[in-house]
Amino acid sequence: MTSPRLRLAVFDCDGTLVDSQHVIVACMHTAFASEDLPPPAAADIRRVVGLKLAECIARLAPDEAPARHARIVEAYRAEFFARRTRPGHHEPLFDGCRAALDAIEAQGWLLGVATGKTRRGLDAVLEQHGLGRRFVTLQTSDTGPGKPHPDMLHRALAEAGVSPQDSVMIGDTTFDIEMARRAGVTGIAVAWGYHSRAELVAAGAAALVERFDQLTALLADR
Repeated sequence: MTSPRLRLAVFDCDGTLVDSQHVIVACMHTAFASEDLPPPAAADIRRVVGLKLAECIARLAPDEAPARHARIVEAYRAEFFARRTRPGHHEPLFDGCRAALDAIEAQGWLLGVATGKTRRGLDAVLEQHGLGRRFVTLQTSDTGPGKPHPDMLHRALAEAGVSPQDSVMIGDTTFDIEMARRAGVTGIAVAWGYHSRAELVAAGAAALVERFDQLTALLADR
């Protein structure tokens, strides 16, 4: 009797599973204000979501010194932690997310996450939504290079024991799609996140879905 084929679906977090843009923008504005710097535009902040935080800051303040970047990083982290511990803090799941995870798991897929968040931040989001035990691998920006380097996907594949050919990376940014391409994994783009449809297609997305139920149907056919 042959063993069932293992398949792994790795999800980005911010902009794919969770709509955290308002919290991210607010925390970034507070962090820049701590250095008496003008706040970056919300659209510019959304464009760097998914990268490691230090790289986000460097892109948003390219003319500032590394020491100042480091202070902004720490101010951002402190503000995000403070907000997370306040009553009523909420980073909502996108519509259809929970049902899609249920359906994809029922199809026999293992589930994973690869995110630019820290492990502490990811754990907090998953705990908030009761999703922590759904994922067999959780890859964050704490160790190794961040997106679009393929390291997080390489680690996810190794931890889950699944080949690149039997895996997909699902995300909302070109960083996700490029990471997938570099790892030899099929990249599937979602249209409800922070990069445009045209950019995602140009980056090499194998498919672009407009709703979570479309993702469920797409994975059912793989």
